[in-house]
Amino acid sequence: MTIRELTQQRERETLSPYAAFSDATRGRDKPETECDLRTPYQRDRDRVIHCKSFRRLKHKTQVFLAPEGDHYRTRLTHTLEVSQIARTIARALQLNEDLTEAASLAHDLGHTPFGHAGERALNDLVPGGFRHYEQSVRVVDRLEKDGRGLNLTYEVKNAMLCHTSGEEAVTAEGRIIRWADKIAYMNHDIDDAIRAGVLREEDIPKTITDVLGTSKTKRITSLIRAVVEHSGEGNIAMGDTALRAFEELHAFMFQAVYLNKYAKAEEKKVPHIIESLYTHFLNPDFLPDYMKTIAEQEGKEIASCDYVAGMTDHYAVACYQELFIPKAWNITD
Repeated sequence: MTIRELTQQRERETLSPYAAFSDATRGRDKPETECDLRTPYQRDRDRVIHCKSFRRLKHKTQVFLAPEGDHYRTRLTHTLEVSQIARTIARALQLNEDLTEAASLAHDLGHTPFGHAGERALNDLVPGGFRHYEQSVRVVDRLEKDGRGLNLTYEVKNAMLCHTSGEEAVTAEGRIIRWADKIAYMNHDIDDAIRAGVLREEDIPKTITDVLGTSKTKRITSLIRAVVEHSGEGNIAMGDTALRAFEELHAFMFQAVYLNKYAKAEEKKVPHIIESLYTHFLNPDFLPDYMKTIAEQEGKEIASCDYVAGMTDHYAVACYQELFIPKAWNITD
């Protein structure tokens, strides 16, 4: 037996019957020869980690736009925290960690520069709207590797597509991602808000801290435990008591942080930057060659959206400055 086959045999022997076994994947759009070392989900994880879109996440906003300091979360650190939480839940429920990890690492590959402010701006501009979870799947299907895509398995892409709201993922592992994403962003946003001086730990209502705890570690542990203890038979859920506290915490954060004028002051500049770039790149002559192909095949609006959505915060600002900010000049003999 190959190492992959031994791994798949261990999956059958040790995982829950509700797990997504890698030897039963629905497969890839383009069939491939199996790897002797890695299962399909392990290969997907590796492809995501090594792709360009994943590396760009380190320069994309999570919640605070252009903060001064080295310790604020970026879209990449958020992704890693989601992966860690999702794997903890998957392991506790004896589900497939490799599938959970691959989907977690890929779930935000399609996110725009400037966080949700950038997403809202593109949504207002693009015909049919823009949703980052759909763009994440488009990245791995159409945009990576010069248009060849990563050719990921169905289960990973389905988990990516269903990680926010609406229809649930077809696998229990995919359904974990939605909860892991919520647990991660809520707690690291609190941590970043405290670091920024926007929030104090003692500002969080006691009705919440009595249930979830008075620190990031305690809250994450409480929420993970609530998911593990109330999930079963392939259903992923959070206990009612913890869920009510989480929803109260979300409402508190919305008022204290997500709508905070100080924390969000720079976001008012985002729509103008995104609209200017999107409008400029509607002219395919201004697009790089690999994007010109998309403009020819799928239309200039899609190509411009793909290009702008893929930018990092730094590149979007630099591109805007290059295109629209006058430069100093002088006449020499």
